[in-house]
Amino acid sequence: MAEQPTRRRAWDLPRDLTPEQRRSRRTWIEHYLVELDRRYRSLDEGAPADYIPALALADPSLFGVAVLGQQGQHLRCGDADVEFTIQSISKVVLYGLALETWGRDVVHERAGVEPSGDRFNAITFDDDDNRAFNPMVNAGALAITDLLEGDTVDERLQAMLDAFERYLGHPVEVDQTVYRSELETAHRNRAITHLLVSRGIVSDRVEEIVELYTMQCSIVVTATDLATIAATLANAGVNPVTGEQALAAWAVRDVLSVMLTCGMYDYSGEWVYRVGLPAKSGVGGGVLAVLPGIGGLGVYSPPLDKFGTSVRGVKVCEDLAEELGMHLFEPSPPWTREP
Repeated sequence: MAEQPTRRRAWDLPRDLTPEQRRSRRTWIEHYLVELDRRYRSLDEGAPADYIPALALADPSLFGVAVLGQQGQHLRCGDADVEFTIQSISKVVLYGLALETWGRDVVHERAGVEPSGDRFNAITFDDDDNRAFNPMVNAGALAITDLLEGDTVDERLQAMLDAFERYLGHPVEVDQTVYRSELETAHRNRAITHLLVSRGIVSDRVEEIVELYTMQCSIVVTATDLATIAATLANAGVNPVTGEQALAAWAVRDVLSVMLTCGMYDYSGEWVYRVGLPAKSGVGGGVLAVLPGIGGLGVYSPPLDKFGTSVRGVKVCEDLAEELGMHLFEPSPPWTREP
């Protein structure tokens, strides 16, 4: 029989901590965040997204990690409060909004729940059911964006911004520089939307759909904000800081399920195997991960790997799964024990 893999030691608490501090989970986690910063701040793998001019200007040295527990306790390290654009992580919020507004049947006529196995911007569809494979790839996200309620672009934009505010507990804005830069280069998304129209999946307002989708990707957030969105999903849709119900609990289950299987694009299978947490990445450098019933994690670091995901963000999540036992299928999670 093969031997069980030996778990690496996560960290050593500083010797000068008092007994009370050593028993404090807050101190325990704070020290670990500092350790992650030490490990990976000098990592020079990957590069910021270069196919969107405004994103190519991001400082590759930026690195921030934030966590938020169900009781509303924020912990952060490094550049966790540096602003960047949310990009594809916005798909999580819009998918939940569509489910809650229209119900599963209507939403799933446009986007299914199967991993595509392709790049996030692949021009592929589920031909059997005439829909996008899932709402986490661009084709599915564009179809979901078309479901925003409102008679005008401004009204639909406001519905989007209001949804983000419920998750974050504060108003959000669109970075106009990034928005214009992305819109000027959004030819592939226009092509996908035209094909969606040709298949009868979305309305014929192609430019409006692309504009609204680009706006949602250009919303300004921080790693702390990502941790708040993740913690809200971990808390059955209730923002743990404000107490507001951002998303119905039944819809949270659906969102987390699709995040787990499709949230990391063509790396999703490897992600579930190695990390085992519902997650979503964005080409702006953000990674959001949900610990259901426990809390949320947000990471920001612009250099991306070949899948379009933050290199440091993946490393942080892999270490959390391996060293703290945060994989959903971990048989005996060591992080539940006091240090």
